[in-house]
Amino acid sequence: MDPQTLPDYERTLLESIKKQYAVAFEPFQVREHKLQLLKITDLEQILGGKDPLKDVSSFPFWIRLWEAAIVLSEYMAGLPRDGEVTVLELGAGLGAPGLTAAAAGFSVTLSDYESLILDFERINAAASKLENVDFALLDWLDPPEMEKFDLIIGAEILFREDFFEPLLNVLRKTLKPKGVVYLAHDIKRRSLEPFLKLAEKEYRIAASQRKLKSLEEDGLVSVSGKTMVVYGTR
Repeated sequence: MDPQTLPDYERTLLESIKKQYAVAFEPFQVREHKLQLLKITDLEQILGGKDPLKDVSSFPFWIRLWEAAIVLSEYMAGLPRDGEVTVLELGAGLGAPGLTAAAAGFSVTLSDYESLILDFERINAAASKLENVDFALLDWLDPPEMEKFDLIIGAEILFREDFFEPLLNVLRKTLKPKGVVYLAHDIKRRSLEPFLKLAEKEYRIAASQRKLKSLEEDGLVSVSGKTMVVYGTR
């Protein structure tokens, strides 16, 4: 990826980021969709001496491309689309699932809680030559008024139980009445089950496991409510 090919605004963002962090573009392909993702290459630069093993909440989850994000990207690449379908990615981080959805023709808004993360997302969208992408600063604890979306997606966003109720509140505010939520998570994550117990009061839950390499579907469970599909990676 030649940074000189970026539009002026995104190239300026990149130059500003490079003054603070060591970064590099990494190609990411899902089916026929080819993306470019800007990633921080020196983790210590952003950890600032913090020990994530002592306090997991201090780990900047957004800087890594998680397996769950790859699985969700693959799913979005194959999801049928009838007309204009709007997608909101929560806790988008590098934005792989949302950018894949945009490459597949969906109208996408990437959201996260920090302006620096949105700058990475803007650069990634521009580097991937995608124009049908918007960006939103979204604090789950104090969500702004937003439009409602047909689909809401997220990968590895359930790592803090104190954010479960704020997340459900964000979904209430931003999901259309017949909308669908797609979440992808490592099934070993302990927070997944308690979140689903809360969510099943409002959603019909469909959960399945998918292997990263083969993406084989292993099982499906449904209960009553609106629709939330949860994919577990192994």
